[in-house]
Amino acid sequence: MGKVTGFLEIERKDRSYRPVEERIKNFDEFVIPLSEDELRDQGARCMDCGIPYCHASCPVNNIIPEWNDLVYHGDFEQALEVLHSTNNFPDFTGKICPAPCEAGCTLNIQDIPVTIRTIECAIVDKGWEQGWIKPIINPNKSGKKVAVIGGGPAGMAAAQQLARAGHDVTLFDKQQNIGGLMRYGIPNFKLDKSLIDRRVDQMQAEGVNIKTNTHIGKDITFDTLMQDYDAILMAGGSEQPRDLPVPGREADGVHFAMEFLKQANQRKTGESFDEPDILATGKHVLVIGGGDTGSDCIGTSVRQGAKSITQVEIMPKPPEKEDKGLTWPDWPNKMRTSTSQQEGVERMWSVSTQELLVEDGKVVAAKMVKVDEKFQPVEGTEFTLKADLVLLAMGFVHPIQQGMIEQAGVKLDERNNIQANTKNYQTSVDKVFAAGDMRRGQSLVVWAIREGRQAAHAIDQYLMGCSDLPY
Repeated sequence: MGKVTGFLEIERKDRSYRPVEERIKNFDEFVIPLSEDELRDQGARCMDCGIPYCHASCPVNNIIPEWNDLVYHGDFEQALEVLHSTNNFPDFTGKICPAPCEAGCTLNIQDIPVTIRTIECAIVDKGWEQGWIKPIINPNKSGKKVAVIGGGPAGMAAAQQLARAGHDVTLFDKQQNIGGLMRYGIPNFKLDKSLIDRRVDQMQAEGVNIKTNTHIGKDITFDTLMQDYDAILMAGGSEQPRDLPVPGREADGVHFAMEFLKQANQRKTGESFDEPDILATGKHVLVIGGGDTGSDCIGTSVRQGAKSITQVEIMPKPPEKEDKGLTWPDWPNKMRTSTSQQEGVERMWSVSTQELLVEDGKVVAAKMVKVDEKFQPVEGTEFTLKADLVLLAMGFVHPIQQGMIEQAGVKLDERNNIQANTKNYQTSVDKVFAAGDMRRGQSLVVWAIREGRQAAHAIDQYLMGCSDLPY
C-alpha cells in the first residue's frame, strides 16, 4: 500500500461525459477519461483493507487492491498483468459492468468508493496504446478438439482460455460477427465495437477458429459436433425475451427491444439485415421495462430523433439512498439514473400495461394502470399513453429451446436453463458442458466471463486429467 492516508487526503473523482446536447448527435462513445496523474491519485485512495470486499464483490475476483497500488506507483504494465490474470476482457467490463466491486468498497459506506471501474478501464486502454497486449500462443498442442457454441463473452472467454491451454478450438456463432449482446444489444455509444474486433483479432492469432453465420442445430446438427469434437461447450446465451400478453400485442410497431437495438448497431457498423426497419424517428416511443436494456432503447431513440420517450416499470420506485447498515457490501436497490435517461425520458414506476390500442393494424397508444405493492391494478388509476413505437424490454426468460438444445438432449433446470453446476460445468450428456446465461440465466457480462473461464478449466481437466488454467 503506497499511500496510507490517500483515502483521507484525496477526493473521489470519476470520469466525466460530453454534454448531452453534443453526444446525442451521434452514436460515438462520450466518456472523458481521467489523466494519468488523476488515475494515480484515485489508485492511492484504495485502503488495502484487511478484508477486501471489493474483491469478493467482483464476479471474476479481480485483484483490485494490488492493481490500484500499482497504478498509484505508475506501473501500468504490471497492473495490466494482474488485471488479465483474472479477466480476459477488462476493456469490456471497464465500460459496461455496473461495478458491484464499488458497491462493496469499504469507502462506499460513506458513498465515496474508489473509482475501481475507471482505473480498470484505464489500465487496459494503456495496455493497447503501449502495445503490451499481444497474442499468447501455446506452442504445445494437445491434439484435442473443442467446439464452443456462442460468441458472447462466456464463449469468447472460454475459447481463448482453451486455445491457450493448447487445444484446437472452434468458436461457432449464428450471427455475422461474434460478441453476442455486447455487439448486437449494447449500443455503440456505450461500447464501441472496435474494442470487440481487436480482441477477436487476438483470439484468432492465438489459434481460435471462428465460424460465424453458422447456426448449430440448423446449419450443423448437434450430432455432427458430437462426432467431430472431444468436448463441446454450450454458451449460446439466454435469448428468449419475456413477452407482453395483452390485447394489441401483434400490432405493427410493437417489438422486442433486441430487434430494435440489433438493427441500430448493424446500421452503425455497416452490417446488412433483411428485416423491415425499426426506427424511433419522429415517433412517440414507449419503453416497457426499467432495466439496462430499456435504458439502451432510450439512448438509441434519442439519437434517432424520437418525438417523445416514456419508460414504464411495474416495480415500485426505489429509494433515493440505500440503508448501508442493511445492504453493504452487497449490491443495493436504490434509485439510479443512466446517462441515456439523463438525455430525455419520462419515467414511471408501479405501472402495468393493460392493452395496446390499434388503428389500421398499427399501435397508436397504450392503456396503463397503476399497481399496488402486490402488482394488482389500483381502481381508478387508469390512463392512456400515446405510443406508435412500443419496445418490450422486460428481460429474458431462458435459452431458446428449439434446435440445438433439443438436439443435444441435455437436462434443463426448473427455469428451463441448461442444467450444470459451477464445479465442473458438465451437462447430463457426456463431454457436453454449459456456461454463461445459457446455464445461469440472464446476467451480467462479468458473470459470463467468469463462467467461461471456469468452464474452460473444467473442460481442460476433463480432457487432460488436470489443468493449469485458473479457476
